[in-house]
Amino acid sequence: MPQTATTGNLENAQKIIISAARYTEEHNAPALALIESFSLGKGEKQVTVPKVGQMSMSDLVDGQDIVDEEEIGMTTVDLTASEVGAKVIITDKLLRQSAVNVMSIIGRQLGDGMARKKDTDVHALYSGFDTGLSQAATSMTLTNVAKAISYAKANKFGSQVYILQHPNAVYDIAATAVTASSTYPVPKGWSEDLLGEFFSGLRPLNGVAIFEDGNLSVDANDDAVGVIADKSALCVLNSVQTKTERQRDASLRATEIVMTSDYGVFELDDSRGASLTFDAANQSIAAD
Repeated sequence: MPQTATTGNLENAQKIIISAARYTEEHNAPALALIESFSLGKGEKQVTVPKVGQMSMSDLVDGQDIVDEEEIGMTTVDLTASEVGAKVIITDKLLRQSAVNVMSIIGRQLGDGMARKKDTDVHALYSGFDTGLSQAATSMTLTNVAKAISYAKANKFGSQVYILQHPNAVYDIAATAVTASSTYPVPKGWSEDLLGEFFSGLRPLNGVAIFEDGNLSVDANDDAVGVIADKSALCVLNSVQTKTERQRDASLRATEIVMTSDYGVFELDDSRGASLTFDAANQSIAAD
């Protein structure tokens, strides 16, 4: 009796792929977990986020009216979303002959692809900040990091400031700032579940945590553009969370698995972030 790919087989395979893809995507996009998140409701085209300025208090004299009037200083940022996606074709023969782990592998591949896309979309925003605190060929030393943090605090970036850079750049500070046999947990306020694997393990400097992201691109001169910013500096707008759909192609004797997401990433407040360009050349391991 010939073997066939039954509906039950397809449903089980799809569940395995979806489960692996969702988990992988969620836990492999650290840049996305470090920024603000908004949702686009059904029937909505965009989300408009307001920003207001600062007000000043005046000294008053008893019996005299308040003369100074303060301006709200409101500006807005419009957020919209767009679709991204990928397709995998699973033949009936593959489905009949494969083990469960093959479906998990497909799920991980899809999840990694979606996570990498979202992660690098956020990275592309870093160079858009008006302020750049370092230049090409600069080492990520403890002194340079401390200077960047002092700037962020002096210019009131916010209460949840972080640094994200390439692992090769973070090495320069780790080589001099790590205490032997000491590791530190993800600081309070950040998700251990989502960011634990990307936390540098360094003791937060002046309360600022340093995260590593290997998806950060390194240019031809071995430099990487990272960021020091408050969580509110950048944002993601989610219209449709990652989803998968299945479509049968009888003539191909296969089933298409399509993964899509509808989102957008944006600079929300330029005054709360700055780019950090550091040398990110591969480190060489010397013989003892």
